[in-house]
Amino acid sequence: MTEYLVFALTAPMGSFGGLAGHERRGSGSWPGRSAILGLLGAAQGVRRDDAAGQGALRRWQVAVSVLSEGVPVQDFHTVQTVPSANIKRPDTRRQALKALKPKDNPVITRRDYRCDCAFGVALWGGDDLDAARAALERPVFTPYLGRKSCPLAAPMAPRIVQAADVVAALDQVVLPPWLAGRRPLAIASDVAIEGAMQETVWDEPLDRAGWHFGPRIVHVHRPEAEA
Repeated sequence: MTEYLVFALTAPMGSFGGLAGHERRGSGSWPGRSAILGLLGAAQGVRRDDAAGQGALRRWQVAVSVLSEGVPVQDFHTVQTVPSANIKRPDTRRQALKALKPKDNPVITRRDYRCDCAFGVALWGGDDLDAARAALERPVFTPYLGRKSCPLAAPMAPRIVQAADVVAALDQVVLPPWLAGRRPLAIASDVAIEGAMQETVWDEPLDRAGWHFGPRIVHVHRPEAEA
């Protein structure tokens, strides 16, 4: 038997690292390893430039059960840069905007979200399960699901459980009442699961300050495919 820290993540809207570029910020179907470790780090008060703290976070292993992958929705933003030919070193943003000309067209960017998403999370192999549980109960920095505009809809209800494997551990996540009895659509794990497929994803945090991420193998099990 292994000890796991399990908790729930539910939100009206969430967004998870996926396709990213200047004009498009995509979202995956579940929060990846970097998102979960980032949330735990925020709860513990680990800052992005804290190399030792970030290194300790990478010792954790992660598994996520997808209870509701949510409905995809897209938002549009505009990005406007004031050319230096118009004004040099403006004192205020208002002064910069007044220097814009009709030909200075803004760039339209897209942000992907998922509505009504819910996940179970299991962590193990890190430094201190009790300290991690306490941090999730009383986080230093406000937790959110991918972006600051995506607050959680219910307490994470972290608890330490014993289980024979990660699948059994995820079955013990305490869910909010409206998700009671919900079974996972998929499980994405750092370790192998019987019947799982292997996928390569780029969500291994290498340098939080520089936003550098590396590839890793994730084991994705889809129970509904066996039903």
